[in-house]
This record gives sequence, C-alpha cells and structure tokens, in this order.
Amino acid sequence: MKALFTWKEHEEVTIYKCHNHNCSHRKEKLNALNDDEEKLREERSSQFKINYQYREYHYSQADLKVAETAKPKVDLERIHNNKNIFALILTLHISYAITARKTAHMLRNIWNISVSYQTVLNYVQTAAYYCHKFNLKNKGDIDDINAGDETYVKVKGVWHFAWLFICSASKKICGYHFSDNRGAKAAIITMLETVRTAKENQDITLVSDGNPSYQAGIHFINSLQNQLKLTLKKVIGLQNMDDESEEYRPFKQMIERLNRTYKYHMQAQNGFESVNGAVAKLVLFVTHYNFLRPHTALNYKTPIQMPELRKIDSLPGKWVKIISLAA
Repeated sequence: MKALFTWKEHEEVTIYKCHNHNCSHRKEKLNALNDDEEKLREERSSQFKINYQYREYHYSQADLKVAETAKPKVDLERIHNNKNIFALILTLHISYAITARKTAHMLRNIWNISVSYQTVLNYVQTAAYYCHKFNLKNKGDIDDINAGDETYVKVKGVWHFAWLFICSASKKICGYHFSDNRGAKAAIITMLETVRTAKENQDITLVSDGNPSYQAGIHFINSLQNQLKLTLKKVIGLQNMDDESEEYRPFKQMIERLNRTYKYHMQAQNGFESVNGAVAKLVLFVTHYNFLRPHTALNYKTPIQMPELRKIDSLPGKWVKIISLAA
C-alpha cells in the first residue's frame, strides 16, 4: 500500500496520483489497451491516464449556483404598460424569436403601442428574474438518460458559453447555466442542477462529448453523495469509432438539435452587450421551451404540463399566467 502524492495544484482543484506500478487500477488500464494504443502510448504517454488519480475540489456551496439575472430595475407591479403588453413582448421576442428592435417596431406599427427597444430589453430582464425561480421550482423529475452540451455565445466580443442538459424521454431542459469558460466548475454547476430533482437511488446516465469537464463533474458529484449512481457516456467525433459513441449518438444528436433551437432564439448576430442580457435570454428560452413550446415527439404537448395553463389558448395569455405564478 502506497500513499497518493500531490501531482498538480490549482486554485480550484488538487490532483493526487498513485505511483504504485503494481496498483490493480494501473494493471486493469494497461490490459485494456489494444495494440495500436500501446504503440501510441510509447510515443505519447501523456494522452493516456493509466495511474489512479483523485481530484479534491475546493468549492463551497456558494460557488456552485446556477447563473441568474440581477434584480431588475423595472418593478413588475409598477410597469408603465399593462401585463398584456408585457406578455405580448415576451411572445414576440422570446417565443417567436423576433429581435428586440423588430418587436418594438411591430408593436408600434401593427398595434399602435409605443414601446422603445430599451423597454423590450428591460421587460425581458424583469421577466427572467422571476422565471428563473419558476423554472427551477417546476422542473420535476428527470429521466434516466440525459444529454448535455455547451454552445458558444458572444458577449461584448468575447466568447461565453451556454450549458444545457435535456431529458431523453420527456424532452424538457433539466439543467442550464451560463459561464465565461468551458471548465470543470461550469460543468459541475450544470450537472448538479440536472440531477437536483432525481429520485433517490435513481440510476442516471449523462451523455456528453469529449470535454473533460463533464468527467470532472461526474467525479465531483459522486464524491459528494451515494444516493445516486451517475454514469457518463461520451460520444466522440462525427463518426462512430467505438461502441459507446454508436450507442449513445442519438442522445448527443438530441442535445445538438436543442443547441440549434437555442441559437435560433438568441437572435443576437453581434452578440450581447452584457452577461445579464445573455443570461436573461437563456432563462426565458428555457421557460418557453419547457412550458409553452409543443413538441412533435410528445404529440404536440409541452415537455412540462402545467394545469394552470391548460385552459389558456393564446401564448400571450400563457405568458401572463406564468409571470403571475412566478412573481
């Protein structure tokens, strides 16, 4: 028995490594290599993690919160326009993915409602502040298989990342986050939110690409608790080069379709002027997708069925109800 030694130290994590060449973990990893991998290991040994490693993350609960918008400047109870106009703005700008400037233009030229472009943005940030808590509160149970990915979003000319996880059967978005990098912390936050409402002892499979941040997330979450069994399945590349990629590619394709839908609804060709604005659009996209958007695979039902919305036919009417429930 040999103790682990400190291999790498970073602000967020300390990595310990086993240097015992007779370790059962090391022997198992070596025996699993095929002939091509053994030859490649002789040339590029750093690409293979053979020795056992343990990661100790230095996060507090306060560090692991899902991104949310700041408290809005506009008081929902004191807005200049009534809630029907507020809901019409959300219908056009969020549900139908019309830009803020075109939304203001349509309101003025079709309905003779004088609303500025900035008012549209203010209303969006106000709605997002309340809808974030609504999304988390009403998410419900998650499926046994859930797929996740991160996609690029530009803020003030700098790339940021929107993280999404989708349930494979119910089609609802079960986790989301926004960050300025693709590191382990952002992945952990998104994955913690994804499994937050899982049933006790539920056997959960998370599907991702080869980003190592997801593997770090699995390691971190499994080290926190023993009530859930989390397994990560990776889909690598565009072609199926291994059995795991072939089996789980349909789930990876599902999250890629969700990313395309999200990017379509962003409608920010030159990016966002603030992180707060980008987070607000992400939050309201999740609200729209989970509670308002019918899905063909669900017989044109929404991923999350809210009894309070069933008897309301119009999208603006449903937005009014959601805002009232959220506030």
